[in-house]
Amino acid sequence: MAASSAAPARASAADARVLLDDVAIRRALVRIAHEVVERNETWRDLYLVAIPNGGVPLARIIAAQVREITGLEVPVGILDTTLYRDDLVASGERPPLRRTEMPSAVDDRVVVLVDDVVSTGRTIRAAMDALMDFGRPRSVQLVGLVDRGHRELPIKIDFVGKNVPTQREERVKLRGLQGDLEGPLEVVILDTNGGGA
Repeated sequence: MAASSAAPARASAADARVLLDDVAIRRALVRIAHEVVERNETWRDLYLVAIPNGGVPLARIIAAQVREITGLEVPVGILDTTLYRDDLVASGERPPLRRTEMPSAVDDRVVVLVDDVVSTGRTIRAAMDALMDFGRPRSVQLVGLVDRGHRELPIKIDFVGKNVPTQREERVKLRGLQGDLEGPLEVVILDTNGGGA
């Protein structure tokens, strides 16, 4: 039996506390899919754009739910934000580039950016900058499975799965129970004294 999402955070390993198990994540995504459909009258104009890595499985689940609700196939793109980040130069990091797969232009579409964990807002700002290379959307909306606060930029999440107050130094991560993001998922707070990537 799956752990209850209402239960307090529990340890799944010595280095992490589980905030959302797979059942709670899927329940939140079903609710978010309904909210996206209710907010947008022209479903045919929807275009889900996932921010890798965690946004990819979430966007696919939301797209499947939107298809179940409306009968329409919603395109799902993947948008790497690495080259648009303004905070990597200061940190000296040189993260690897990830793939970008945009099936079509975003001109006059209602783009719904999907991210797993939203904190400072810098990844979202980078995603909006990168998105403009693919056209001029009619509007951009944001899904965040977890909103942990700590904004440094005026970014608002339109559809949020769960608000989780955290300490700035804590790391919140979506991870797969099988080591990838294809199977069951969980959101965890990693121990900053040696937990996780």
